[in-house]
Amino acid sequence: MDPLVVCLVICAVTTALTWLASVITHEYSWVDRIWSISPVIYVWVFAVAGAFDARLVLMAVLVTAWGIRLTFNFVRKGGYRPGGEDYRWAVLRGRMSGWRFGLFNLLFISIYQNALILLFSLPALTAFEAAGMPLGAWDLVLAVVFLAFLAGEAIADQQQWVFHQWKAAERAAGRTPQPAFLQSGLFRVSRHPNFFFEQAQWWVFYGFAVAATGVWLHWTIAGAVLLSALFVGSTVFTESISRARYPDYDGYRARTSAIVPWFPRGLKPRPDERTA
Repeated sequence: MDPLVVCLVICAVTTALTWLASVITHEYSWVDRIWSISPVIYVWVFAVAGAFDARLVLMAVLVTAWGIRLTFNFVRKGGYRPGGEDYRWAVLRGRMSGWRFGLFNLLFISIYQNALILLFSLPALTAFEAAGMPLGAWDLVLAVVFLAFLAGEAIADQQQWVFHQWKAAERAAGRTPQPAFLQSGLFRVSRHPNFFFEQAQWWVFYGFAVAATGVWLHWTIAGAVLLSALFVGSTVFTESISRARYPDYDGYRARTSAIVPWFPRGLKPRPDERTA
């Protein structure tokens, strides 16, 4: 069977199941729970259909490494436990009427996000259509850069994990954590370094489509473009919550790049700011 058709069927089934699970449990992070799993499945479908073409296997191995790391991080944060819903969905529910959120859940959380996951996996389709083209120097460069971005995201997530563990310990001891939010380590040069590295990996993944064909622009770039657009909206929403919670967050915003790591502007971190 055509691997694209197989992936479309998997996507349709996954969409239906995640939506149904959200309706039954009244938790809306079911797509979050399969976010790090579905791309691995999609890319391996193309690798198997391509008779384990070297480039497709390389792409599948890289995505598998990405999926393992992201799944591990999601597990340790309790994302798979009952009640492990992303806190932002609860905030959004409070801002929308019941029927509007129900429609949002169906169209955006379930349908759009599952479609997006498939879309940013589809450079594998371009590579599949060019199967047989030998690996070259650009494939090696892309693999190294992908792994570097993967390591960057792992470091950012670890710094965030250590900070929140310390923050929870401070509260358990009856103390008020200071600082209240992470602004050191990689978070000194980007307010959302994990967002940056996540997007960057999928732009690099699209690069394999270019390496396979020698052509810069394919329609399968749409996944990386739409993923970046999603992160823009997610960043704005996340920061609206942070600004409401922390009076000094605006100062952090003023001196720190939003996504792309860059030199801080003006103020330096206080001595008591924690690094991982």
